Parts: sequence; C-alpha cells; structure tokens
Amino acid sequence: MSDQSRTRDIIQLLRPQQWVKNGVVLAGLIFSGSAHDPHRLLTALAATGLFCLLSSAVYIINDLADAEADRNHPIKAHRPIAAGRITPRAALTAACLLGLVGLGLAAVLDLPFFGVAAGYLALNLLYSLWLKHIVIIDVMCIAAGFVLRAVAGAVVIKVLFSGWLLIASFLLALFLGFGKRRHELILLENGGVDHRRILKQYSSYFLDQLIGVVTPAVLVCYLIYVISPEVTQKLHTQYLYLTVPFVIYGLFRYLYLIHQEERGGSPTEILLTDRPLLGTVVLWLATVFLLLYVVAR
Repeated sequence: MSDQSRTRDIIQLLRPQQWVKNGVVLAGLIFSGSAHDPHRLLTALAATGLFCLLSSAVYIINDLADAEADRNHPIKAHRPIAAGRITPRAALTAACLLGLVGLGLAAVLDLPFFGVAAGYLALNLLYSLWLKHIVIIDVMCIAAGFVLRAVAGAVVIKVLFSGWLLIASFLLALFLGFGKRRHELILLENGGVDHRRILKQYSSYFLDQLIGVVTPAVLVCYLIYVISPEVTQKLHTQYLYLTVPFVIYGLFRYLYLIHQEERGGSPTEILLTDRPLLGTVVLWLATVFLLLYVVAR
C-alpha cells in the first residue's frame, strides 16, 4: 500500500467531514452574544477542536463494532476497517490515543467541560457496544450526543444555555436520526437486518410517524425560544423570530429530500451538497449574527 493510500485511509477513518457536527459546540457562544469576546471565542474554538478528536475516536470505535455488519452495506463496505485496509488493532490504538489526548486537553482547558466531554465519550461507547441495538433509544442516544456538545460549549465559556434551545437541538437531532434510519431501511430493503439488526424493529411507516411527531415539536420549541421574554431581555433583541422562516424551510427541504429524493443517509453530506439547504443554514446564521451583534448593539 502506498503512503498516499494509507494517508487517505487514515483520513477516512477519522471522518473529518463529520466534524461539522461539532459546530454545535459553538451554539452557546453565538446565542449568548459572546462571539465578540476574544477569550471566549478562542476557548470555544479550542473546545470544538477537542470534540473533533473525541468524535473521531467514537467513529473509530463504532466502525470496529460494526466492521462485520458494514461488509453487508453497499457504501460502508468500503470503509478502511470493513475493507481490511486498516487492522482492528491499529484502529483501536488510534481511538485510544485520540480519546486520551482529547480528554487530557479537556481537563487542562476546563474541569466542568472535561466532565461533559467524558460523559459524551462514555455515552457513545455505550451506544457503540449496546444501546444502538435498542429501538428508539438508539436514535435518542445520537440526539443526546448533540445536546452534550451544546452543553459543553456553554459550560466551557461559563454561560447559561436556554432550556428551550437545548430541547429544540435534541428534537432536531431526533428528526435527523429518524430520517437516517428511514434511508437505511429503504436503501438496504430486505438485507437491512444483516447490516444493522435494529432495523428489524423499524418500518418506513413507523419512522414516518416518528418524523411526523418530531418535526412540529422542533418548530414549536424554537418558536418558544425566539419569543421568550427571558431570551429577548438577555440578548437585547426581540427580532429573533425573523429567523423562523429559515428553520421552517430547512425542515421542509429536508423532508423533501427524504421522501422525494430518498436521501438522508448522511445529514452532514446532505448539508454540504444540497445547495438550497446549505444556503438556508448560511442565511439563518447570518441573520442570527446580524440580530445579535449588529442590531442589538
């Protein structure tokens, strides 16, 4: 194997394209109106970088646990561990190093942040080894991982995080997780159980019902957040409701991609490749920054 191929396999093993999920760590910084504070900004960016290390460790552990099943998947069969290009021993060593370095640096950065980061790592280890095989709990664990990212970002810069925004984040992650399960079920059809046993507990109809429940819940929680008197007073703006159309369109666009184009296997890939969805997220972020850091000043 050439050095170039080995480097490509290592990069694929770390899944850097998935690091965009760790942007959730910055939510506390953005929604506290603190992004202009250099110390808090650097601290939040450092915390995001550490979560990239930890999440890569989690991805490796998950690939190790799923290596045999991934060989029955038309896409995941090409992952380095499943394809036999990286040995389980080497992968486990890399995961341990990433986890230890990430946690060690987290402890240096901030002890409460270290506690949340350790909880994130522990949850994902339990998910990879056990919880991923329990119906509904599997997706709830994924959603909880997003919430822990958001909490970690708030804890490390010493700001309070709105409960409504945390709930909305959890529900949004459930929405994406159920959409991913639906895509896997349809993609693999009758062979789905060979790849992921938990798919035997789901059906496309059941997942559509779950998505139908979670979708309006995301919107309602976000609406409550943006019009909350407490949030309005804290952030010095009453115009956050102007971001609601972007959230509505984003949810509807994702539903369209799930049902009409049968996508949804990788929310990160969809975000980065679907221009209307990516544009919506960019406009939402730009509007939030404008309201919190220009209009409110």
